[in-house]
Amino acid sequence: MVSEHNKAAARAVFDIWSTGEIERLGDLVARDVVHHDPYDSNAAAGLEGMKRTIEFNRRAFPDMRLSVEDQVAEGNRVVTRWSGEMTHLGDLGGAAPTGNRVTISGITIDRFEDGKIVEAWRSMDMLAVVRGIGALEES
Repeated sequence: MVSEHNKAAARAVFDIWSTGEIERLGDLVARDVVHHDPYDSNAAAGLEGMKRTIEFNRRAFPDMRLSVEDQVAEGNRVVTRWSGEMTHLGDLGGAAPTGNRVTISGITIDRFEDGKIVEAWRSMDMLAVVRGIGALEES
């Protein structure tokens, strides 16, 4: 069934974020994939931009582990609710490593064509990350 294949492909991308095995992305993501993510400076750069974003984040959080909490598929779209845990061990956009443990949660909607992700929308709790690394004090 197509929706089960698409759900498995979306889960595999989250696994790549956790392992850093970006060479696997080409089997799952279209070369000209379009990302809609206001926090991703590489969002307009297709598959190569996605690889750079994963590498950037894994340098800041080398022990990053993302978990799929829930998935729903309909037609050519897969919605994934996910969470992550990581330790801030590298520079993150000018924020020096703190060693702080950080959690994040988000929702990603992937649109598929011919078995690959061609477009994605990502919404996540970046406020938790910024607070977690100490870049913003809680009020």
